[in-house]
Amino acid sequence: MKVNCDKEGIEKVSEIINKGGIAVFPTDTVYGIGCNPYNINAVKKIYKVKSRDISKSLPVLAYSKEIAERIAHFDKLTRKIVDKFWPGPLTVILKVTDDKLKESLNLNNNKIAIRVPNHKCTLELLKKCNFIVGTSANISGNVSLTNSDECFRNIHDFDIFLDGGTITSKGESTIIEIVNDEIRVIRDGALSKKEILDL
Repeated sequence: MKVNCDKEGIEKVSEIINKGGIAVFPTDTVYGIGCNPYNINAVKKIYKVKSRDISKSLPVLAYSKEIAERIAHFDKLTRKIVDKFWPGPLTVILKVTDDKLKESLNLNNNKIAIRVPNHKCTLELLKKCNFIVGTSANISGNVSLTNSDECFRNIHDFDIFLDGGTITSKGESTIIEIVNDEIRVIRDGALSKKEILDL
């Protein structure tokens, strides 16, 4: 099922996610695929749909920093960075503080990757769901997709597709982790390390 990024479409997607379904949706970087992160069976299905190695944990999208603070510990430097770059193409790796999430997402290293996307449609969806597993809507190892028609053709076994048209972006989000007050770039992306350090 494909729906538009309007009030009705977003309502329908949030209902399906809350019932344990799998959704494909636009973000400010690429199309994502996700589910309720607390639903173990839905999380397992994401791994299957993407052919993703179970040892690679799944990132989570949050509606805001304040919502994200419910599930993870923010140190002073990370807080300063996300205040500048969220919503936006920056994913941060933090210590998870939610035991239920630790179990459902199989976070054996006690770390979670979180982002607040800068996309009106996705934020409206997150306003209803608070958190959504948010990984790129592609088969692991393949290129990430920004065109809705191409994404719809290439990804299968989802329950609903939230069509946001073509996404214009500089690529996937940059992933960082703060270790001993030092910024480590885990994945280069749309945001450069220089932009972060210039803060």
